[in-house]
Amino acid sequence: MRNPTIASADGPGNLLAAVQAAASTHLTGVGCVVVMADEIHAAKHVHKMNTTSLSAFASPDTGPIGRVVEGDPYLMTRPTTAPTYPIPTRGVRIGLITACLGDDAELLRRLYSGFDGFVIAGFRVGHVPAAFVDPLTELASRMPIVLASRAGAGPVLRSTYGFPGSERDLQDRGLINSGFLGPFKARVLLHVLIAAGAEHHEIVTAFDAASGHVAMPG
Repeated sequence: MRNPTIASADGPGNLLAAVQAAASTHLTGVGCVVVMADEIHAAKHVHKMNTTSLSAFASPDTGPIGRVVEGDPYLMTRPTTAPTYPIPTRGVRIGLITACLGDDAELLRRLYSGFDGFVIAGFRVGHVPAAFVDPLTELASRMPIVLASRAGAGPVLRSTYGFPGSERDLQDRGLINSGFLGPFKARVLLHVLIAAGAEHHEIVTAFDAASGHVAMPG
């Protein structure tokens, strides 16, 4: 976060801690992690939360999974096993649209051709302006659309609100719930899945698994 020309440059310390973590058997099987400011974060949950802070990376939904202390990595919790995904076999175009107050949805209408899928970053728990509803309904009949939240932490809900443009309404129209995945990570996952030829139900299952969502029996 601070380059070598700035006082208290943190690059060497971060690099050393990252190598110590990577070389430790304590992290075997944990998967990809981010090590910064002596904190260990699971890649699945970590976000860059500040442009300049020395502790710029955080995992708002879970917190760090461990720390590096005196050169030795300590795990406080072990993430669930990360799902595996098929190998992409073709190039695809995945869009990302952020809902904004007063948006007339004209940009959505321009996605009717040329894209293989996209992510909509909605308000709060997964809501969009009323003007988005009809274009999203049409687009969801043509391609996979994932509903995420632009909030930065917390999940997209599934069944709390039912008004037009709410999370339940949009899911009924065919949108896929991103769970705890933010819009940027949701876009990466959607890209991998579509590029590998995944069907709609397989995409739904993959997003549920990535968020740790387990449907209750019955």
